[in-house]
Amino acid sequence: MLAFSFTLPFTRIAVTGIDPLVVGAGRAVVAAALGAVVLAVTRSRIPSRRLWLRLLVVAAGVVVGFPFLTSFALQTAPASHGAVVIGLLPAATAVVAVLRGRERPGLLFWVASAAGAAAVIGFTVVTSGGFGGVHLSDLLLLGAVVAAAVGYAEGALLAREIGSWQVICWALVAASPLMLALTAVGVAAHPPTAGVDGWLAFAYLAGVSMFLGFFAWYRGLAIGPIASISQIQLVQPVLSILWAALLLGEQLTPATLVGALAVVACATLAVRARVRR
Repeated sequence: MLAFSFTLPFTRIAVTGIDPLVVGAGRAVVAAALGAVVLAVTRSRIPSRRLWLRLLVVAAGVVVGFPFLTSFALQTAPASHGAVVIGLLPAATAVVAVLRGRERPGLLFWVASAAGAAAVIGFTVVTSGGFGGVHLSDLLLLGAVVAAAVGYAEGALLAREIGSWQVICWALVAASPLMLALTAVGVAAHPPTAGVDGWLAFAYLAGVSMFLGFFAWYRGLAIGPIASISQIQLVQPVLSILWAALLLGEQLTPATLVGALAVVACATLAVRARVRR
């Protein structure tokens, strides 16, 4: 979550000088190249045909859906505002885990998860100055939540079969032809004008947010239960707002400490709650 917590602030920085299409697709191209190198060096076996449809589901969620939708949303929405909506991701991932992974969380889990989601939303609304009405960017961010939830849950199930880093590497490779084509279109239409800070942000999104972060995340979810471990994401919006304040100068209030403690407490309770498989 520490790795992923920089994603929204760095996306906000990157899209100021790089077209959102290039940010969303280009980082996947770079990450796919890294994944291909890892797969080649380790001489990993190509997954069986029955697994490729599931790998494409993962790719659609975390390689295509989430990066694209957040990149376009953060053209206009502050990173801290984006954290408000992304705060719904733990609950969404838990729902997908119940539907897809046949997990059965108890009442304590749902109470803690709902409290955590409410704490995240309340905290981030206060610290970011409110919603200010529903905009297109909010709808894009909601779509990103759904895409990521499906990609996280399906990727965790696949990680139990072929390994955590193998899942993200093969998903990136599967999506690479489409991502390469979209990157070329974006660069041709809107040549990047980013400075050093924009390219450094892009490099982080490609190397960490899109690649290395998933090594640990899918491993943790695979150990599971998915519904419980996914609640650790509750701390991500808190960290994202902290980084947005430090890196982008976005509003930060004394409520941060109280909100952070409440969110971490709910996440801890949800993770420790019993989940039956």
